[in-house]
Amino acid sequence: MFRSTIAKSLVNASPRASRLAARPVLARAYHEKVISHYEQPRNVCLDQSRLSYVLGLSDNSPAPLLQVGSLPKNDPTVGTGLVGAPACGDVMKLQIRVDENGIISDVKFKTFGCGSAIASSSYMTERVKGLSLEDAEKIKNTEIAKELCLPPVKLHCSMLAEDAIRSAIRDYRTKRTKAGEPKKAGFIDVSQSAATGETVATAHPPSS
Repeated sequence: MFRSTIAKSLVNASPRASRLAARPVLARAYHEKVISHYEQPRNVCLDQSRLSYVLGLSDNSPAPLLQVGSLPKNDPTVGTGLVGAPACGDVMKLQIRVDENGIISDVKFKTFGCGSAIASSSYMTERVKGLSLEDAEKIKNTEIAKELCLPPVKLHCSMLAEDAIRSAIRDYRTKRTKAGEPKKAGFIDVSQSAATGETVATAHPPSS
């Protein structure tokens, strides 16, 4: 209802006016940390047309010097996680790039959802950049919820972010296995969705 109310009230407004008009409503509904990530999302994936809309630029305006755009999903150094929450309709895409030392060197996200979902995604990208895969997959939704001061009704947004990073890491590891990286033995990667409770098992056979 919150999203639809804002959408109806701002449907005929300009991009810049829309953001200014939405600010008082956001301030009443969200903590200031959520508003910060919502208004200035970190490491977000945007094409040029969407970027211009968000920044209130005309079609002829020069492109800002921002790191936008998705990472190439077929790149073996990139892992992509795409998760959704059926209960609220939020969808989150999170991508990581891993360097030769197993460290996450770059992160991008794109989220369709409420302010809390966008803020959870944005915070997660900042949190995992520079971490090893092992440390990144230890991040729990409770940390995100505490940092952003999310109310109980919005905890599923932090769960979605936790699922997204785990999904991205799983995708990266699957690519590396298929690329023929040597492994001493086969293993099974088992993870559980924080949002739905569903258990996902991925088998990785021994390398020849």
